Amino acid sequence: MSIKKMAVLGAGQMGNGITQVAACAGIEVVMVDIKQEFVDKGMATIEKSLSKLVAKERMTEEDAKSARDRISTSIDRNSCSDADLVVEAVPEILDLKISIFKELDEICKPDCILATNTSSISITKIAEATNRPENVIGMHFMNPVPIMKLVEVINGKQTSESVTSSVLEAAERMGKIPLMCNDSPGFVSNRILCPMINEAILTLQEGVAEPEAIDGIMKLGMNHPIGPLALSDLIGNDTVLHIMNVLHEGIGDDKYAPAQLLVDMVAEGKLGRKSGNGFYSYS
Repeated sequence: MSIKKMAVLGAGQMGNGITQVAACAGIEVVMVDIKQEFVDKGMATIEKSLSKLVAKERMTEEDAKSARDRISTSIDRNSCSDADLVVEAVPEILDLKISIFKELDEICKPDCILATNTSSISITKIAEATNRPENVIGMHFMNPVPIMKLVEVINGKQTSESVTSSVLEAAERMGKIPLMCNDSPGFVSNRILCPMINEAILTLQEGVAEPEAIDGIMKLGMNHPIGPLALSDLIGNDTVLHIMNVLHEGIGDDKYAPAQLLVDMVAEGKLGRKSGNGFYSYS
């Protein structure tokens, strides 16, 4: 199935990034959110990103204008009705995603592919909310979407091969490198990444070293571009905690239990960059 029109649910950091790369790939895309102010903010971010690409001569002004012209916006989910592919990029709340997929199942045409950008929630569980589980798949884009090359493509238990092929093709068309895995807690990316971050937090919690030393050792010694504590602040400490809880519950092994320091920091509102304070302070 060729993807001619896309819909993206969510105009936040991930949603507007996905919208941008789809439009730049020549795909007509509608970006949908629940409030006009969210949609307007998402479009402003896309405009700024495209302008930067033009300024850096990575894109011509003409191509940037063409990309903008392919994007429409809406605050009505019925705008997804004629899409070939819908990518959901809303907060990591299972009940919210379940309700959205139930609604999309009723709104969208029968052959529409329903994808979720979830970083940890079961694709199979989300698919069970629909009457088309074979058409439900995970498309886990990395942040920031316009820059990061990977799309982690996750098959649910009933995802059809033709749907997977269409999604792999669409991701490649967007200039991404799609790598495929099967549904499992945390998939591949966060099953490996978040326990490493959690271990760094435990190292800090136990007084082994200060944040700058922990991050510096991993950057200089292991060639990581960013230290694990700084990365947790970038991702959002609340998101890291959520993923650790998904891993702990889903796999049932205490080695995935979140560090108490992480639990406490989230409870205190120290979420990282988005709150201005986490393992480091951000002014």
